[in-house]
Amino acid sequence: MDGRDLVRSVKAIGSAGAVQGLRTVRAAWRRRRSDATGLVARGAERARVPGPVRDVEPGPGGGVVRFDRTELRITVDVNGAVFWGWDGAVQEPSYALAGRCPEPDPRAELEPDKDGGWRVVAERVTVVVSRHGAVEVCTPGGVMLRRDLPPRWWEPVGGGEARWTQRSEVAADARFFGLGGRSAGPRLRDGTYRLWNTDPGHAFEPGDDPLYITMPVQMVVADAGTHLVFHDSTWDGTVTLRGGEEGAGSGHDRAGASELRMSGGPLRCWVIVGTPARVLHAWAALTGAPALPPAWALGHQHARWGFGSEQEVRRVVAGYREHGLPLDAIHLDIDHYDGHRVFTVDAEHFPKLPDLAEELRGQGIRLVSIVDAAVKAEPGNAVYDSGTAEDAFVRDAAGRVVDGLVWAGESVFPDFTRARTRAWWGGLYEERLAQGFAGFWHDMNEPTSFVAFGENTLPRSARHDLEGRGGDHRQAHNVYALCMARAGYEGLRELVPQERPFVFSRSGWAGMQRYGGAWSGDVATGWPGLRASLSLVLGLGLCGVPYSGPDVGGFDGSPSAELFLRWFQLGAYLPLFRTHASMRAGRREPWEFGDEVVEHARVALIERRRLLPYFMTLAHWARRTGAPYVRPVWWGAPENRALRDCEDAFLLGGCLLVAPVLDPGVDRRTVQLPRGRWYDTVTGKAYQGPGQVVVDAPLSRIPVLARAGAVVPVRGADGGLELEVWAPARGRTGGGLVVPDAGDGWDEPEVERYTTRWEGRRVVVERDGDGGPVEPAYPVRVRGLDQD
Repeated sequence: MDGRDLVRSVKAIGSAGAVQGLRTVRAAWRRRRSDATGLVARGAERARVPGPVRDVEPGPGGGVVRFDRTELRITVDVNGAVFWGWDGAVQEPSYALAGRCPEPDPRAELEPDKDGGWRVVAERVTVVVSRHGAVEVCTPGGVMLRRDLPPRWWEPVGGGEARWTQRSEVAADARFFGLGGRSAGPRLRDGTYRLWNTDPGHAFEPGDDPLYITMPVQMVVADAGTHLVFHDSTWDGTVTLRGGEEGAGSGHDRAGASELRMSGGPLRCWVIVGTPARVLHAWAALTGAPALPPAWALGHQHARWGFGSEQEVRRVVAGYREHGLPLDAIHLDIDHYDGHRVFTVDAEHFPKLPDLAEELRGQGIRLVSIVDAAVKAEPGNAVYDSGTAEDAFVRDAAGRVVDGLVWAGESVFPDFTRARTRAWWGGLYEERLAQGFAGFWHDMNEPTSFVAFGENTLPRSARHDLEGRGGDHRQAHNVYALCMARAGYEGLRELVPQERPFVFSRSGWAGMQRYGGAWSGDVATGWPGLRASLSLVLGLGLCGVPYSGPDVGGFDGSPSAELFLRWFQLGAYLPLFRTHASMRAGRREPWEFGDEVVEHARVALIERRRLLPYFMTLAHWARRTGAPYVRPVWWGAPENRALRDCEDAFLLGGCLLVAPVLDPGVDRRTVQLPRGRWYDTVTGKAYQGPGQVVVDAPLSRIPVLARAGAVVPVRGADGGLELEVWAPARGRTGGGLVVPDAGDGWDEPEVERYTTRWEGRRVVVERDGDGGPVEPAYPVRVRGLDQD
């Protein structure tokens, strides 16, 4: 930006926003200057490829293949995950991994292959390395799932970080999923996707990219099998996808293609092969078990940017009570801060916040606090002063503290990639706990700084500790929010060791599920935004983040009554069920949309509360296996191509199929069913899959179908646990899992397994016991008998 740009920018801002606008322009100017002096120009580059194989060195689980110009390390671990790293890259250190990586599989060995290549044969996968550096991942039967072509590096002649490209081929029928939270659809279309966590600066819609959570994690589903690939580099990059094309039996198929371009970092990746359930189980073993939310966090939560006062909070809570609408949490946005300063309270408008929190807790409602990443740069601000004493803030190459502009004004940013800073930050949550908050919502943590004429983040030359290794913001940006989540989660574990922390975040990276969940960011109000909400939740689940949800109703604007209700009905079946909106948007309390909406919203809320034991079971199962609560309909049958292309319905666990209404004026809709019998949970009508069926979708509800034979734990009329059993088809059996509620501590109760079967004219329900089947300890209600 030159001087003429600056003058034009100030004129464009106008007098109304002149002060804030000039600050923004000044921040942009400082960032450009910092990058210009702190980053070495790349200059001339030279390209490099592996060249031919020279020799090999067998090792545990695989070995090292040396080429003329580089080397490839390849290892299969005991869980069946395959690692390979070029140019000496190894598995650790890594922000994605949970502790140390798994042990190598002692049965997997590096052995010669044809045409001068090498291969590693394991129980679940075979990896073939060609003599020029192509890497093929095959099923145990030899069917290729993925072929990575020899990589290419571009290295600065004068030295420095190399950028690289990895081109890959997959089957012609393959479909791509994942890459974090993407708004265009759970299935990724042809196009280029950026890997750089970004606040778009406005409420997003389908097609906006990148967004708050990007991950170099792909799940690829094809007839031959499913695999997950993770390229473990935190640098900025792009993924370009192109679907394949089958030759209609001619044999001339065009393979699907993926091209990954990274601006730096190691070229290393993990590949996991198997069923979707097995893939995510191994992924969770690698990157960490998802955090288990407290039971109350599975209920309905209400947030608003602009509550403004304790009286307004009480008014909203009273409105829920008066209309008979269950409520489990209230979220306070930045307007409850003192001057938008993190870890403070506006004493004028929230003078007795601990008393309010205690009052609400007596009604079964928790308070959740927003926690922004930046700290106002203001001597006398306790957080700023203590952070300065700890040398906690990000500095530039010259050693100066880097400042930016956020809601509180000119601010500085903690370096969460330093263990000492995380410990300091984690201790600050003691102030929030003393105010009565029970949960925490991390925002503005991409990190975001309001900067004109460029990306809203820190200078790329800003320096970070990176666990003692040192580096700049190009390496740290994508993991900044992950490290902030770790700081909050670990701090809360120390401050309140008897309770499970509740932390969810706007941004993050691979492995963020270890520290909590995510919300989908500021989605635009509109029918496209509603559709994007489901896409993000499904996509994050396939990347290992099972607990997430959108802003019900959208963040900006005023939804119609129909749109709000359909969004609310969808949210009732998502893990994080939260209404939220900007202070400039219309209200999101159901009664603001009329009596009919209130009536139907009450039905959705009561059903959500009835299903809480099922949600708790799904949460425990996700912690044990990595399986998301919300799953694509192809989860159990990835070979079914019609299911692979279905994006307007989802499985909630293994028992329920939810078909939300995503378009206006709809009262009947088509549903793509997986194999088996399915019951409409309201009418009891039975449908047979696989195939399409048309079901009623009146304004009062969205279609939810139960799998025949399913055992669904629900809350009975007396508040106790009850088993809702859907009759299996004649000649078939069924079953389900139940995890009894053990409170919000760290006890992990035993998973109870139930089976269902016909015995004469009645359905028998039994629990698996140590000595054989036993009678259930809970009341059982069998449904669907009239459809037999």
